[in-house]
Amino acid sequence: MHRHINASKNNSKMGKRIGILTAGGDCPGINAAIRGVGKTAIVSHGMEVIGISSGFSGLIHNDFELLTEDKLSGILTLGGTVLGTSREKPFKKNGMPGADKPKLIKKHYKEMGLDCLVCIGGNGTQKTAALLAEEGLNIIGIPKTIDNDVYGTDFTFGFDSAVTIATEAIDRLHTTANSHKRIMVIELMGHHAGWLTLYAGMAGGGDVILLPELGYDPKIVNRYLLDRAYKKKPYSIVVVAEGVEKPKEESSAAAYVARMIETGTRIETRTTILGYVQRGGSPSPMDRILATRFGSHAVDLIADGKYGRMVINKNGQTSSMSLKDVGGKLSLVPPKHSLINKARALDICMGDRCEL
Repeated sequence: MHRHINASKNNSKMGKRIGILTAGGDCPGINAAIRGVGKTAIVSHGMEVIGISSGFSGLIHNDFELLTEDKLSGILTLGGTVLGTSREKPFKKNGMPGADKPKLIKKHYKEMGLDCLVCIGGNGTQKTAALLAEEGLNIIGIPKTIDNDVYGTDFTFGFDSAVTIATEAIDRLHTTANSHKRIMVIELMGHHAGWLTLYAGMAGGGDVILLPELGYDPKIVNRYLLDRAYKKKPYSIVVVAEGVEKPKEESSAAAYVARMIETGTRIETRTTILGYVQRGGSPSPMDRILATRFGSHAVDLIADGKYGRMVINKNGQTSSMSLKDVGGKLSLVPPKHSLINKARALDICMGDRCEL
């Protein structure tokens, strides 16, 4: 990557020329989506595919490369992104004093001869994609994030892989917690949305699951954990989303919750913060499939001239919705979500007032 090419079309009879970029945080499945877009575009529609380096930064600095079938081979199983990524927000007034980033993007989009730009990313990326569409560019969005919090889609790729990684970590905590008769607090990613914590907590047999959407009462959590101890249950697993409420001076949600538990129960408590491990490595089979489906559907939209849309998964089907309806919104766990109701039925503590 990081090579400039002649962006002019050599043949007026060629199919459309599309650009593709990946922005925001990395996650498993991005390369599968790049491959899904690229191979479908080249093989099925005779399109030319331009890979743009380092997210929107590559559009600003005119850094791109032609993607051929050969360059797309062997990337299905790779974690990360072969295009590189950045958290560049071109509509935010920072950096490059005096530079009009959206104007530069529009200029380079035209110079590359693009008919459409595919933006793979999470909430921030889709918001930028919507703004670029408003600026008159042909844009298609593909949602990815381990948090599963992009509005309008039931699932994003990256989520299933992260649930698998987090669940394995929780599984491993059970044996060490039992050996020492401790309470183990594990913190998972999710600033605003608790999807990852809910799914991994349920899959890993968590005893307490704390989500940002529900809030929690320390007294309820401690009373529940003491009750388990009185019932001769030798250990407990507490699964916490990083975005749950904590004092500003606390280093992490896990640290605060663990201190709160140990102070209130006098039971030895330890913490594990899984961190960026959740975002790394090879995508799960389900994420490979979902990312491939998203990539292929994005190209179908381009072939039909349906721009300004984001690919979504709804009720098991792949479709799309307007980018205007996505930007700036989040998909949060509903308080009455069926999995929360199942958790309560299993006597899993969700830490909220519903359990008083």
